[in-house]
Amino acid sequence: METTKNLHASILRIALTLCAIACILTASMLAQAPDRSKPPELGPPQAMKLPAIQHFKLSNGIPVVLMEKHELPLVQIELLIRAGSVLDPAAKLGRASLMADLMEEGAGKRNSLELADAIDYLGVSLGAFASNHTSGATLHTPLSKLDSALALLADVALHPTFPSAELERKRKERLTMLLQWHDQPGAINSVAFNSILFGKDHPYGRPSLGTEKSLRSLRVDDVKEFYSTYFHAGNATLVVVGDIVPSAMIAKLEQYFGSWKGGEAASMKLPESAQVKERRIYLVDKPAAAQSVIRIGRIGAARLTEDYHALLVLNTILGGSFTSRLNQNLREQHGYSYGAGSTFDFRPSPGAFYASASVQTDVTDKALTEFMKELTNIMEPVTDEELTRAKNYLALGYPADFQSIASIAGQLAELVVYNLPDDTFNAFTPKILAVTKDDVLRVAKKYLDPQNVDIVVVGDANKIKKGIETLKLAPIEDRSIVNILGKPPVISDK
Repeated sequence: METTKNLHASILRIALTLCAIACILTASMLAQAPDRSKPPELGPPQAMKLPAIQHFKLSNGIPVVLMEKHELPLVQIELLIRAGSVLDPAAKLGRASLMADLMEEGAGKRNSLELADAIDYLGVSLGAFASNHTSGATLHTPLSKLDSALALLADVALHPTFPSAELERKRKERLTMLLQWHDQPGAINSVAFNSILFGKDHPYGRPSLGTEKSLRSLRVDDVKEFYSTYFHAGNATLVVVGDIVPSAMIAKLEQYFGSWKGGEAASMKLPESAQVKERRIYLVDKPAAAQSVIRIGRIGAARLTEDYHALLVLNTILGGSFTSRLNQNLREQHGYSYGAGSTFDFRPSPGAFYASASVQTDVTDKALTEFMKELTNIMEPVTDEELTRAKNYLALGYPADFQSIASIAGQLAELVVYNLPDDTFNAFTPKILAVTKDDVLRVAKKYLDPQNVDIVVVGDANKIKKGIETLKLAPIEDRSIVNILGKPPVISDK
């Protein structure tokens, strides 16, 4: 009996203790309950601290830019060549990008299928590329496959075979793409806008894919000429990121790239683009188009402008984020579009600034009114709230550009292309946070002028022209798709 009483007493004490603990925890939770009546306060953005950027040179002078990242056993290597589509002559548009495509279609002793099989067998990612100002080859590989994968990269970069049969296949693919562009208002608008803004004779005003005439004229010798002229040690840089020991990595690169012969670095100085001097509307008729595609812009700024960080903040407020003025106006407030935005296309030479959206056909004129309203209002001081939100958006989102070794290598490649200092990444956040309202207003007035812009609208002219004319924004110049893209290519089945 005594034992039973003691047992009951023990159980009672445990129950009382648990009850007391529960009461304490409940009180604590109630005291610390989050305030859900407003969004939580953001802490101050922290400056990013990346591992040191290391610099080496191979025996033939090829610079190597390297960053160690040991979290995962992966390696990213990029061979960066200072030459791209801006070097294509007018009669050979598409040559640079076609060369990059063909580099993947046979190299060393392997044909296209054998090369693809070798890449798949290793489980690596390997490819070639050509952009406006650069070209080259990239490799993403597990550390355990580095030696074999590096040998494949060297074959693709140094010993491409450029098979003529593959050129014909690629030519047909590109002509098919040009044919598809005729039914894509976004593609029509992009080609039209660049051609109007920069002029057909400027490299930025021409489609890097090529035209039907240039694509039909390109031969293997044209592709080989581009490669032999620009792919050499004197025009190259190697970017390496990953789980590597620098001394061992340099030895491997020396083995595969150290005997590559040098040459003179390519010069890519472009003619200066004339700024827009009036406001004009270019209407490209796309009968039965489901939407109207609008792009409004002018010549922007080069990447190396001292206004770079202020322009990023300005654009974030205007159209560079979901909460930007353009998106909140055209999407959230009026429902004219699924999304509206703006961008500065930073390049070695000044690229375009443009604001754009695809809008419902029946509100094309109203959407243009709202575009012009926001481009005008941004010429006035922004609010403290907008400034803080934009700076936080940029600063807090910046680390996402460095989440993988591939994205880090891409950032390092930008460092190489623009010859930026090594502290560029770590200094980004402090420079963004230092931007003031006066800075934003200054660059808005310097680079944006709604009175002098090119306005390109692609849509069903029968349904939208009258409304646009009623706005009396600017003179309207009619353009046809054939005027922009040429006649639709005839694709042979042979």
